[in-house]
Amino acid sequence: MNPVREIVRAIRSTLVLWVLVAVIYPFAMLAISQIAFPYQANGSLIKNAQGQVIGSALIGQPFTSDRYFNSRPSSTTYSTADPKKDEAGILKTGISGASNLAPSNPALLDRINGKTDPDPKKAIAGDLPRLKQAGIQPTADLLYTSGSSLDPHITPEAATAQIQRIAQARKLSPDRLQTLIAQNTDDRSLGIFGEPGVNVLKLNLALDTLS
Repeated sequence: MNPVREIVRAIRSTLVLWVLVAVIYPFAMLAISQIAFPYQANGSLIKNAQGQVIGSALIGQPFTSDRYFNSRPSSTTYSTADPKKDEAGILKTGISGASNLAPSNPALLDRINGKTDPDPKKAIAGDLPRLKQAGIQPTADLLYTSGSSLDPHITPEAATAQIQRIAQARKLSPDRLQTLIAQNTDDRSLGIFGEPGVNVLKLNLALDTLS
C-alpha cells in the first residue's frame, strides 16, 4: 500500500464530496426553489396595493385596534420589542418561543384576568376583561399564546367573535365581514393536517380594501 497514493485519494474524495454537498447541492436547491416555489422561498412576503412589503404570511403581527381583527396574544409581542428596552420582560424567553408558564402561574393569570394596583405602572388591564368589554366572546386562541408566539393565524371562531365590534367601528354589514372571513380561511394542510385558520394580516389587508 502506497501511503502517498492513499492520502491523495482521500484528499480527492474530500474535494469531490465538498463540491457536491457544499456547492452543487445548495445552488441546485436554490435554483429549484426560486423556479418552482418563489413565493415560499423568498419568505412568503405580503404586499399591499402599492406593492410595499408589509409582512410575511408566516409571522404574525400585533393588531389591537377596534377597526381590525385582533391577533392572538404573544409572549414576545411578535418580536417587535426592543431588546434594550424590555422593561416588561416580554423577550426574556427569546425571539421566538412560549412563555412556559403553568396554568396556576400568577403572571399568566394576571395577563389574562388583569391586576389592580395603586401604582398605575404596575396595574395590568388583562385580556379577558378587555375582550368582554368589547363584546367579544373569548376563545382559547384570543387568550393564550401559541407555542412559537409568532403564529399568524386565529381560528375562524375567533375571527367571527370579533365581527360585531368591527362592524360597529367601520359601519359595515356583519354579513360582509363573515364573507370576508370565509374568503380568507386557510383549509387544513393537504386536507388532513392541522385545523382551518385565518391569517390575521391577510384578513386585515382585505378588510382595508373592502372599506
